[in-house]
Amino acid sequence: MSTTTPKIEAISVFDMLKIGVGPSSSHTLGPWRAARDFLVKLRNKNRLPLVKSIEVDLYGSLSLTGKGHATDLACILGLTNADPVTCSIQEIPEIIDYITTQKVLQLDGVYLIDFDPKTQIHFHRNFLPYHPNGIRFKATLEDGKTVFETYYSIGGGFFVQKERKRSAKQVALFECFPRPIEKAAELLAYCNRDGKTVSQVVLENEEYLHDPVEIDQKFKEIWDVMLDSMYIGCHTEGILPGGLKVRRRAFDTHARLQKGKPYENKEEWIEAIRNTEVKFREILKWVSCFALAVNEVNASLGRVVTAPTNGSAGVLPAVMMYYITIENHDANFQDVKRFLLVAGEIGALFKKGATISAAMGGCQAEIGVSSAMAAGALTELMGGSPAQVLMASEIAMEHHLGLTCDPIGGLVQIPCIERNAMGAIKAINACEMALDNEAKNAKVPLDKVIETMWQTAQDMNTKYKETSEGGLAVNVALSDC
Repeated sequence: MSTTTPKIEAISVFDMLKIGVGPSSSHTLGPWRAARDFLVKLRNKNRLPLVKSIEVDLYGSLSLTGKGHATDLACILGLTNADPVTCSIQEIPEIIDYITTQKVLQLDGVYLIDFDPKTQIHFHRNFLPYHPNGIRFKATLEDGKTVFETYYSIGGGFFVQKERKRSAKQVALFECFPRPIEKAAELLAYCNRDGKTVSQVVLENEEYLHDPVEIDQKFKEIWDVMLDSMYIGCHTEGILPGGLKVRRRAFDTHARLQKGKPYENKEEWIEAIRNTEVKFREILKWVSCFALAVNEVNASLGRVVTAPTNGSAGVLPAVMMYYITIENHDANFQDVKRFLLVAGEIGALFKKGATISAAMGGCQAEIGVSSAMAAGALTELMGGSPAQVLMASEIAMEHHLGLTCDPIGGLVQIPCIERNAMGAIKAINACEMALDNEAKNAKVPLDKVIETMWQTAQDMNTKYKETSEGGLAVNVALSDC
C-alpha cells in the first residue's frame, strides 16, 4: 500500500460501521465472517453435504492474541453459520460449551460433523506474507479430497483473499459515484464547489449504493445498537471474563452520576441525563462512562458497532451521546444520521490511505481513527465548516500518532477500554479547537496526517502491533492482575 496513491475503493459508510459481536473486529468479527464465506464457497459447489471434517489454521496476530480475542470461538460460530448481526448473544456460551464438550459441530447449521476445537483449531506463531491476520480453512470431503481457502482479516470486520476478487467491482463502483473521493482534499473540493456540507456530499454517494429508505433504516439499526451497548454497559455490574478480573466501572460511575433520577427505558434514561445538572468535571465523567460502557459490553462478547473497529467501538457513541445530552437537547435522528455519515467517510479516508488494523498500525489505527471520525462528525453538528470538520479530524489523529497496541493477555480490556474514553474526550477537544480556528490557519492537512500515520505504522516494531509481545502486555503479567 502506497502513502501517495490511496486504494481506489467504493467504501460505504455501512462498511465502516458494522453491527457485530465483540471483542475484536479484526480478530473476532473478521474471522467469523470469513468462516461464513467459506461455507458459501462450499455450498456453491454442492460440497457441504460431503464434508467429513474441518480444520482451522490461525496465523500471526490471530494466533498470538487469538485466545484473548475469542478468534477460535468466532471461527466455530461462523462455521455454524450464526449471523453476528442477529444471533442471540445469550446463547453463545451454551453453543460453545456444547461443541467443546460433545465434540460435534453443526456445519452451516445443518450437517453434524465431528469437531474438537482443541485438535482442529491450530495456532501458528508465524506470519503469512500478505497480512499479519491470516486464517486458513480446510475441509476434508468423504472421498478424501481437501478444499482450502485462505483469508486475511484486515481490520474493521473486513476480510479479503490475496487475489482481492472484488477489486474490479470496487473500482467500477467507485468510478460511478457522483462524488468519487480518495483523499480529504477531494472531499473538501466537492463541498466548496457545490456549497454543501460533508454529510450532504457523502449522502449523495451513499444513495448511489442504497435506497434512501434503506439508508435511514440502516442508520436507525446502527444507532439502536450503539444506544443498547451504552445502556447495557451502564446497567451491568460484575467482573469481565478472561482472567484479568477487570471490574466493570461504567455501572458504578453511572450510578453516581445519575443521582437516583427515575426512568424505565432508554428514552427516559436519555431524558433523565438531559435533566441532570452537570458541571465540567461531570461532563468528562459522563463521556467516559458512555465509552467505558460500550467497551465493557464489547469485552464480554456483547453486540456493538465497529466504528471503525470493535476495540474502538465506544468513541463514536460516547461523543454522539454527549451531543444529545449536553450540547443539543433538541437533537433528533437527522443529527444522528449526519454524524454517522461524516464519521463513516472520515474512517474510509483512513482505510484507503493508511489502515484501520491494529495488527498493521497499532492502536493509532483504531482509537486514533475513531477519535478522528468522532471529532469531524461532532464538528459538523456544532456548525463547523467542511474545512473545520477536516481540521478537527486531523487534530484528533495528530495526537494519537504512534499509539501502540499492547493488550495484556491478548484481551481487549487493558488498556483498550480506557483508551475509548480518552479517544472520546480528545475528539470533543479537537472539535472545540477546530471551531475556534479559521480553516486558513490550518498547518497540517488531513491527508498529510493520514500519510504520516501510515509511515508511522510501517516503522513501528511488530511487537507493538496487537501481538501482546511488547509494552504493557509484557510488563504487566496476568498474575499481577
